[in-house]
Amino acid sequence: MTFPLRVCAGRERFRVQMKGERMEQTRTYEKLDQPEVVAALFYPRHDTTPPPPGAQDHGIEVEPGVVLGGRFFLTGDPAAVNILFFHGNGEVVGDYDDVGPRYNEQGFNFLAVDYRGYGKSTGTPSVGAMLRDAHRVLAWVRDWLAAQNRTGHLVVMGRSLGSVSAIELAASEEAVAGLIVESGIAQTLPLLRTIGLDVEALSIDEADGFGNLEKIALVQKPTYILHAQHDRIIPITLAEGLQSVCGARSKEFQMIPGADHNNILERTGKLYFQAIKQFLRRVGKSHGPRRSGIRG
Repeated sequence: MTFPLRVCAGRERFRVQMKGERMEQTRTYEKLDQPEVVAALFYPRHDTTPPPPGAQDHGIEVEPGVVLGGRFFLTGDPAAVNILFFHGNGEVVGDYDDVGPRYNEQGFNFLAVDYRGYGKSTGTPSVGAMLRDAHRVLAWVRDWLAAQNRTGHLVVMGRSLGSVSAIELAASEEAVAGLIVESGIAQTLPLLRTIGLDVEALSIDEADGFGNLEKIALVQKPTYILHAQHDRIIPITLAEGLQSVCGARSKEFQMIPGADHNNILERTGKLYFQAIKQFLRRVGKSHGPRRSGIRG
């Protein structure tokens, strides 16, 4: 992501309380869904390329007439940990066709899902829809995994804008066993100003924002936060706020030396996947073996 300028494909430009379909909204996100803000936050692009060998594409209906595209990279192990991944605002699931198999090599399933209007998804993106959809995606994925007799823990992961969905789910859904945040958003107003929005003219204050700090304070699941040393979109001093308020007993903040907002994976290479593997091992120890047929 490189806010506020548009960039090449595959890089960004840049609580609801709910279980399943039961919702009690504490944030409406109306201020973030003003047209000027939506246009600055979302850069949807269609991508109808077929899945690479070994991957599966799925359509996830989140409301009548709105279907989100998901691309799943699966191992042969029915007990493998499942990573439900939410990408950045200038990306689509197809941008991770080279990444999914690398997670599989480490023994994990990688389940990437697009937002409305992205990839093969229908609909139009908005902040409110993105967060409602995250819960419905999680419910669909849980049911699909159960139908496939895949019993591994479910971990949510979000990169940049995707951190909003991932933190939302980790804070409010019992089914989530762990949280991974890469280049995550902490406070909303600094980001909006960075991408060129006049928050005063739009009458937006922090209480109208994503609420990531308030939500991550509620997270009790093991949490791993990665952030680039030279991130100019979300400075690392702000990102450290996520770590400081996170409510998890088991939490880790990893600064990536020399990296910027868009090149953490490139800078770290195989060490990236090894670090996530070590974290997911801790998730397994924290939760113990998962019993078949029990959800939560």
